[in-house]
Amino acid sequence: MNKNISLSIIKFKQGVSKISEFLTINHNKIEILQKGKNGTPIIFLTGMDCSFDEWYNVIEPLSKFNRVIMFHRPGLGESEIRNEVRNTQAVVNEINELMLLLGILEPVLLVGHSYGGLCVQHFVKEHPKKVAGIVLVDSTSVDLKDLDELDIPVLNEDSTDEIWMEKGGTYSLMNQEELRERINPTLSKKQKQLPFDLQQRLLNFQINPSLYKAMHSEISNWKKDADTIKNLGEFPNVPLIVIGRDKEHNIRLGIEDGLPESELRLFEEKWQDLIMNQINLSQNSKLIIAQEASHSIHIDRPYIIIESITWMIKE
Repeated sequence: MNKNISLSIIKFKQGVSKISEFLTINHNKIEILQKGKNGTPIIFLTGMDCSFDEWYNVIEPLSKFNRVIMFHRPGLGESEIRNEVRNTQAVVNEINELMLLLGILEPVLLVGHSYGGLCVQHFVKEHPKKVAGIVLVDSTSVDLKDLDELDIPVLNEDSTDEIWMEKGGTYSLMNQEELRERINPTLSKKQKQLPFDLQQRLLNFQINPSLYKAMHSEISNWKKDADTIKNLGEFPNVPLIVIGRDKEHNIRLGIEDGLPESELRLFEEKWQDLIMNQINLSQNSKLIIAQEASHSIHIDRPYIIIESITWMIKE
């Protein structure tokens, strides 16, 4: 066994065994999840504040025939974070090191959700020969600055980059109990259907001060990252599946929360335009709109991601 890998086994109450592994990457202890031993290696990149435990209903079926690998970026879950800059280049370097430590020599399938999709776009431009195919799941666009031009004052009251960076800075200085009181961590209806121990991990994930330290740095840099990625040259002609959320479904959800339909429609139409533009990244691409799905497609419609990955591997 590689000396940089340590194993700890956690037994779930529902009889499911999970192995959490810790790799040392750039002097940080990084928490990874591996499921399955055979077939195509699939590396998942989660969203900015997303735990890999949320992906349970995707990775369990896939791991029966494939080697599935997920990791928590520094600051997320039990992964350590120091004072390094958190940007997409750092994630590219971490994927490279991860593949080296795990002995992955063949090209991999990369799946990136939200901010993780931005990292995937960076990685494939720098290392095209290491990528067999890509699935972007409601991925952040390299043209994300276009969203700042929208006239949506109500939606922006609590969700601009500046506000999220301020929250991240404040929350990163709190302890877990202070965060528990401030945030009141909750689970969605579908998350409550996950194994009990995963539910507890997801609640604890939300009250980790390091999470907000990481978010602050990632948000501080993601627009510069997007410009960097665009300037790296042409996107390689690798197989690409772009999965986008359901625009009308998200508008209905926003209206139920009391938000103005006019602003919701502006935002969702622009978001869908950015998603649809991603199919032009590769000449070998396919677009799927996940009906009745929010941004968390992996929770709302996991089978769409499973079928997309399975189709790509067969093709």
